[in-house]
Amino acid sequence: MVNRRQTLGLAAGAIAFGAMPLRLYAQENAQFIPSLVYRTGPYGPNGEPFANGAADYYTLINERDGGINGVEIVFEECDTQYNNDKGVECYERLKNKGPTGAAAFSPLSTGITYALIERARADKIPIFSMGYGRTDASYGPVFPHVFTAPATYWSQATSLIQYVAAQEGGLEALKGKKIALVYHDSAYGKEPIRTLEALSEMFGYKLSLFPVAHPGLEQKATWLKVGRQVRPDWVLMWGWGVMNSTAIKEAAAVGFPMERFIGNWWSGSENDVMPAGDTAVGYKSANFHGAGATWPVHQDIFKHVYDAGKGAGKRERVGEVLYNRGVTNAMIVVEAIRTAQEIHGNKPLTGWQVRDGFENLNLSAERLAELGLADFMQPIRLSCEDHEGGGSVYVQQWDGKEWKRVSDWIPPMRDVVWPMIKESALAYAKEKGITPRSCA
Repeated sequence: MVNRRQTLGLAAGAIAFGAMPLRLYAQENAQFIPSLVYRTGPYGPNGEPFANGAADYYTLINERDGGINGVEIVFEECDTQYNNDKGVECYERLKNKGPTGAAAFSPLSTGITYALIERARADKIPIFSMGYGRTDASYGPVFPHVFTAPATYWSQATSLIQYVAAQEGGLEALKGKKIALVYHDSAYGKEPIRTLEALSEMFGYKLSLFPVAHPGLEQKATWLKVGRQVRPDWVLMWGWGVMNSTAIKEAAAVGFPMERFIGNWWSGSENDVMPAGDTAVGYKSANFHGAGATWPVHQDIFKHVYDAGKGAGKRERVGEVLYNRGVTNAMIVVEAIRTAQEIHGNKPLTGWQVRDGFENLNLSAERLAELGLADFMQPIRLSCEDHEGGGSVYVQQWDGKEWKRVSDWIPPMRDVVWPMIKESALAYAKEKGITPRSCA
């Protein structure tokens, strides 16, 4: 097996010196999985643990299982620096590698996802935008190649409003309340606005919007408005990178109570709270998978990957929130490939064959237990129409040392979200001249 560091070294050489044949791609019985990562750039501290989790899971499948039903995984990272143009460059460089081309792309950026959707449609390669990207891409008839499992920003917004309502005494108690959204001023940060506005009309709360410019270090004026002028009952945050810890510090400076400050799932990692020190105690965020290294899958990663000297990062960081998100991402890709093998045979598959695996994915509670992930996340079932397949989240709270669950799983308001998803997707289809396929 060619390990990740060898792969990265060869890839770096290819970038520096032009096209270069890689010995590992001569393997006929290998499934190539590209990894668009960002270990460098302004968001590198958050991108690195995610990349390590994904790399360690792929290594685990090779080392423990001998690949996916005997088909070895070969993966190569390309560092996008969270930059849209670099993301497109990485996609073009990696899409045709391996004996059958790329199995699937995980862009790890809403902006890069937007840039790749039509390219990937033309190239017949699935896009797996797990918990980011276009929410309306969940509608399979218009986006047959994009998968958003296990939850989208619009679904998450409805779950967080339900959580807030539960703390206030019910949905009817939201009338007259003030909720602020502090968000990264980008396509990513703007994703939940439409949903939150729709819910404000339904339940009568007043929504205030506070965009924060990249990278998010200058927020003093924003939080003076939040804490001293608007004085909201609750603050939600769609932040990323240093913006998150800065927001927590500034919220504390104006005396906003942390237990009423809830970040989304990209604003709830150790990297977001530890730099803020004691001021972060009580801060909350959403999550769609477990935190910590207490699951059987982590013990297998320690045994088969780190004890063998093949870990991608530091052993002590296994189990951090963003590390676990990388594991989750890689696990879903592997299970989509495994499902596709049931349809097309145990062999290296094309991207469009892997797409069939995504669309028929059934990660039941029993299957998650078999994978060493019992109670780690909610089951996922995808279909021709529904490429989200679940949508539930829970709320976690930072106690100064670790994240603690403080809610049950909160399902989305599908009756609110799904009509919006379908309407938006059909509008996109009309704009692009796409004929939606039938899922009858």
